[in-house]
Amino acid sequence: MTVPVLTLNNGVELPAIGLGVFQTPPDETTAAVEAALRTGYRHIDTAAAYGNEREVGEGIRRSKVAREEIFIETKVWISDYGYDATLHAFDKSAAKLGIDQIDLLILHQALPSRFDLTLDAYRALERLLADGKVRAIGVSNFMPDHLTQLLAETSVIPAVNQIELHPYFQQKELQAADAEHGILTQAWSPIGGITHYRDSDRSALEDPTILEIANAHGKSAAQIMLRWGIQEGRSVIPKSTKPERIAENFEVFDFELSAEQVTAIDALDTETRGGPEPEAITLETFGRPIPEA
Repeated sequence: MTVPVLTLNNGVELPAIGLGVFQTPPDETTAAVEAALRTGYRHIDTAAAYGNEREVGEGIRRSKVAREEIFIETKVWISDYGYDATLHAFDKSAAKLGIDQIDLLILHQALPSRFDLTLDAYRALERLLADGKVRAIGVSNFMPDHLTQLLAETSVIPAVNQIELHPYFQQKELQAADAEHGILTQAWSPIGGITHYRDSDRSALEDPTILEIANAHGKSAAQIMLRWGIQEGRSVIPKSTKPERIAENFEVFDFELSAEQVTAIDALDTETRGGPEPEAITLETFGRPIPEA
C-alpha cells in the first residue's frame, strides 16, 4: 500500500501516518518498530526524552528496509536547550539511532520561563539544517504566542508543530495559527488514548458518534479517528506495541469519511487538554538529563 505524503514548507515529503513510541518501554520498542516497517509504515516518531531512540534504531536495522525509505523524527528535550547543548543533542540522538542524518528534528516543548534558551535551541536547529545534518526542523506543543515569539527572532519557519490533537481536544486556534504560517500540524495522541490515563470518564474510543461512524464503514473507532485526521490534512502518529493494532491503524486508506461525518467528529471537541499545560513546563519541574550515546 502506498501511503499518501504531505509536503512540508521546505519541500521535504512526510508520510501522512507514522508510528509513535511515546511511553513504549525500550524492551518493546524494537519489535514495534520492526513490525510497523514490515506492515508498510515509513515514518517513525521518537524523542530523546522517551529513552528509546537506540531501540528505534535497532528496529529499523532489523526491518531490512532501506534507510532512505524511512522518515525518522525525533525531539530535543528542554534539558538540552541552548545553542551548543542542542547541537550536542543532535549528536546524541543520531548516535543512538545509528544514523548520520535526521529527517525531522523538533523542539519537544516551549520553555516559557527561559524562552531565551528556546530561541538558542531553535537557532541550533537552523544551523543543523543549513549543514545538512537534518532535512527539516520544527517544534512541538508550541502555542500561538510561542510561535509568534519564535518567528520574530529566528529565520526558518518551523516545518511541523506536533501537538495533542484528537476529537476531544482539537486546538482549533492553534491549528489556524499553524496554517497561517505554512506549518504542518502533526497530531500526537490522535486516537485520544491520553484520555485513558488522565482523570476522565470519557474515552474517544467509546464515543457513540465515532462508533456509529465506525459501524457504517466496518472500521474500528481508532481507524475512524485516524482517517479524520488524515482527511483534514494532518500528520498522525498513533502508538501501539501490538502487531495487530499497528497493522489496523495502518488500514485507513481504503475508505473516506463523508463531509457530514467529518463535521460530526469536529463537533466533539471538549477543549480539555489531557497533557501538561504548556505554560507549566519549566526546567525545575520537567528537566532531567538526557544520557550520552
